[in-house]
Amino acid sequence: MKWEPSPHRGSGDRIERASRLPGFEHIARYRDKGRVIAKILPGEYYVTSEQEVLITLLGSCVAACIRDVKLGIGGMNHFLLPAAGCSNDRWSGPLGKATRYGSAAMERLINDILKHGGRRDRLEVKIFGGSKVLERMRDIGVGNIRFVREYLAREGLQAVAEDVGGASPRQVQYFPHTGKVLVRRLRALRETDVAGREQAYLRALQARPVVGEIELFGGGAS
Repeated sequence: MKWEPSPHRGSGDRIERASRLPGFEHIARYRDKGRVIAKILPGEYYVTSEQEVLITLLGSCVAACIRDVKLGIGGMNHFLLPAAGCSNDRWSGPLGKATRYGSAAMERLINDILKHGGRRDRLEVKIFGGSKVLERMRDIGVGNIRFVREYLAREGLQAVAEDVGGASPRQVQYFPHTGKVLVRRLRALRETDVAGREQAYLRALQARPVVGEIELFGGGAS
C-alpha cells in the first residue's frame, strides 16, 4: 500500500494514494481532523468519488464546483483567463487563447465527472470568485465571471448558487458528496498575497503557447 505525507503536517498524518481517482496524482492532499483535504491551485481541477473536502483560494480567479447529485461524485476547477473580458469561440490570438483556457477548465471537470458515472441531467453547479483584489485586476475578475456564466448558458447548465464579484479574496471549501460549500471572505491583509500569486500565474499563461490540451494544466502557482 502506497502512502503520501501531508504537505502541512508530519509523516504520521497520512492518506492512502489508492483512494483517489486516476489522473489526479499531482493534486496535493492532506488529512486534517480526520478529513481528507484536496488543495486546488490555479490551473488545476480535481474530481472525487470519496467524501473529501476540496479547498481553494480565489481572488480574480473563478472556481466552478460541480457534482452529480445522485452519486455524489464531483469536483472543482480553478481558472484565470489569460486576457480580461474574453468570451468568444475563436481559437487564435489572445481572445481565443483566453476562451480555450476557460473552456478546457470547464470541459475537463465536467467530462471527468461524466466519465466516472455522472450524468449531465443530474449535474449541480455552483460558482465562486472573480473579485477585484487590486484595481488593476478589476476587469480580469469581471471577465472570468462573464465567461463562466456564458459557458454554462451555452451548455444548458445553470448555477444553483454563486458568490462572485466584490473586493475580497475568498477561501472556498467544497464537499462534493453533499454539495455543501463554505465560503470565507479574507481580510485585506491577504489581498496582496492573492493578487501577487494570480499575477504571476497570469504572466505564465500569457507566455505559454497553447499547443495542446496537455499544456493547459501543467502546474499551478503555489
